[in-house]
Amino acid sequence: MPVAAALDALGLYWKKDADFVPVKDKSTVRLNVAVGGSAVELLATGCKWYDTRTEKGGGGAVDLAMYLLRLDFVAAVKRCIKK
Repeated sequence: MPVAAALDALGLYWKKDADFVPVKDKSTVRLNVAVGGSAVELLATGCKWYDTRTEKGGGGAVDLAMYLLRLDFVAAVKRCIKK
């Protein structure tokens, strides 16, 4: 599942940075995500994501839910399939 679709499934507000120019992979986008009153800047390529501020990344909707929402695996799976 692409990162943008995963963010939608998690019910998170996000916005694509229209001014971002990818360096390596032309399909990479920069997404600004609102989470709990703060903002997270993610680089996304397909289902892979990378938080530019914390320098951490991963892949898949469950991994993203665990990271952004600070959930354990079971709670993240439930959150992903709930919506």
